[in-house]
Amino acid sequence: MLTAEQPRTNPAASGDAESLTIRIGNRTLATRYFLAPLAGYTHLAFRQVVRELGGVGLATTDLVQATHLLTGTKWARQLVRTNEFDQPLSVQIYGGVVSQLVLAAKWLEDHGYEAIDINMGCPMAKITGQGGGARLMCDTNGACGLVGAVIEAVRLPVTVKMRLGWDREQITAPALAREFEQIGVAAITIHGRTRQQGFGGTVQIDGIRAVKEAVDKIPVVGNGDVRTIADALAMRRITGCDAVALGRGALLDPWIFRRLQRVVELGEPIEEVQQWKPSPDDQLDFLAKHYRLMREHRGEIASCLMFRKFAAWYGARLGIPEDLENRLRRFESAVEFADIVDDIRARHGERIDPRPTSDIRVPNGPVEFW
Repeated sequence: MLTAEQPRTNPAASGDAESLTIRIGNRTLATRYFLAPLAGYTHLAFRQVVRELGGVGLATTDLVQATHLLTGTKWARQLVRTNEFDQPLSVQIYGGVVSQLVLAAKWLEDHGYEAIDINMGCPMAKITGQGGGARLMCDTNGACGLVGAVIEAVRLPVTVKMRLGWDREQITAPALAREFEQIGVAAITIHGRTRQQGFGGTVQIDGIRAVKEAVDKIPVVGNGDVRTIADALAMRRITGCDAVALGRGALLDPWIFRRLQRVVELGEPIEEVQQWKPSPDDQLDFLAKHYRLMREHRGEIASCLMFRKFAAWYGARLGIPEDLENRLRRFESAVEFADIVDDIRARHGERIDPRPTSDIRVPNGPVEFW
């Protein structure tokens, strides 16, 4: 958590409509709160169902390997799948070979995508071992050359997501941010951990602020350990960042973007908004729609496998009794899923433990089924 303080009112709320929006490249985004990419989770179905709740300013795809996108692998094309309800969207690509990233960026431009995000934050060994992800941060000149080549190759806005550095002895993010701004990067998202930390420990707020202070004009998006409205507002207040990207916070509370919208745009008290709960029908409708969309996009077998991992995140927030959450971890068909949802509706609210059983567990990098 960024802060334990839960102010009753929002000091950042403003009636000035201009302050509620943010411009990145040639796009004006309606809110400053974004859905961050999480490998294995932020696929089209999740992005769409969360957007429909309201308040999402921008969403970014799971990171996609440039070479796989170019060769047309089924998994890569699924990761970049989108539709008219999934806008505005950025596609995040990664890789250590400049020519492949350039060609992938051109492919995205040719196929109508509106923005490209380059990943320099993934800590997974199989990604960094290929020169991609956080490994790019170890070579400032090489990273700038790679990003510059992509910018020159396309007319789309190019953004970068990175960590503070490889480890605490190699904090390169502020220097990179300065250089990236000079070569034309449209915005930077900074996750406040080093590669060495992975997803452990706590976000280094001072590091995010240092990145914000290193640039002159381009937006800086803060990311990491934002799980509540107060966390999101604290991220902006303490670091001065222009926007906030939420990943795990959106899995724990899919309504967090709507809550932020109510606080920031309407000025409602934080405490009241945080205590508000969607109705049981709304909660179960969300669960059912997420699975239905996933099944439409991926088919029954794949959707069953992929949806299981959401059970641990959704259980507490959606009032699912522990034994039914366990069934959601193992279901094998659409019929079985429907039966489980019917049982949850009949027993909604019987849950004993209000804590999420996921314990904030996340994968370290791109995975198909986790």
